[in-house]
Amino acid sequence: MKRVLVTGAAGFVGSYMLRALQHAGVELFALATDPPEHPEAVTGVSGVTWRFGDLRDDAYVADVVAAAQPDTVIHLAAISHVPTAAADPALACEVNVTATARLLYQLGLARDAGVIDPTVLVVGSAEQYGRHDTHEFPLVESAIQAPRTVYAGTKAAQEMLALQCWRATGLKVVVARSFNHSGRGQPTRFLVPALVQRAVELRGAPPGTSLPVGNRSPIRDFLHVSDVVAAYISLCQRGTPGEAYNVASGTGWSVQQILDRVLARAGVQATPVEDPSLVRPVDVPVLIGDSRKLQRATGWSATRSLDDIIDDLLHAATL
Repeated sequence: MKRVLVTGAAGFVGSYMLRALQHAGVELFALATDPPEHPEAVTGVSGVTWRFGDLRDDAYVADVVAAAQPDTVIHLAAISHVPTAAADPALACEVNVTATARLLYQLGLARDAGVIDPTVLVVGSAEQYGRHDTHEFPLVESAIQAPRTVYAGTKAAQEMLALQCWRATGLKVVVARSFNHSGRGQPTRFLVPALVQRAVELRGAPPGTSLPVGNRSPIRDFLHVSDVVAAYISLCQRGTPGEAYNVASGTGWSVQQILDRVLARAGVQATPVEDPSLVRPVDVPVLIGDSRKLQRATGWSATRSLDDIIDDLLHAATL
């Protein structure tokens, strides 16, 4: 990994990725749709070559590939918020599927011309699996994929396209199926940052003060974002092209359990009250992943806990 192209580089995971790669001493090319006012302030990384544009624009993608000539591509750009994808399915397909197709096509052309022979990490989602019986958890990569949301459908289509590209052209594509992850900097429209924000707002309130919540029964597998980034880099270095890998902790937490830990670590004694505006249809009640394939291939293991995620978010919320 000497010349790395990162899409979605100004996003939540992208910022952590740039910092990790800078520490590894690689030459970085970062893509984002719109220029942040101060990219270095957003990501905390200097010395990055930034390019701004729309990955659905074939000319832009061709220009980026020609300029970067990467040996590694980490494709993070996506509409990753489930309700946002549901609100505009066509846009979600364009961003998550069509843009990926354009990127793979241009990388393939450059490879065919003998300019580069990159490893391409395409990041998918555990949501692709859909519902499964309790006895199947934690899910392995051979589990049936039965997407139940627009977002999940686009990620399954993206993976199918990426693996087809590997089979047809030999472009070295590796797929990650990421389970939930969080950490400092994640927007509050996502679960754990939202719970932390509500808890912090109740600091100093009398014990028993109401705290609005949505569904508390879903169970999810959470990793710290820094562990996810380490897994992605490991897959770029040691993953097998044409294979998909779960990026997961193997431990499930209900929303109620996460809320209990947030309140305890925030020092808040509040009473959860269901808010109908926060309740969403739960298509997938449980998602827990088995990451042994990833561990065997790369030696990766998680180093941080759910409490570390919460503490990082609490620290950021009180700055």
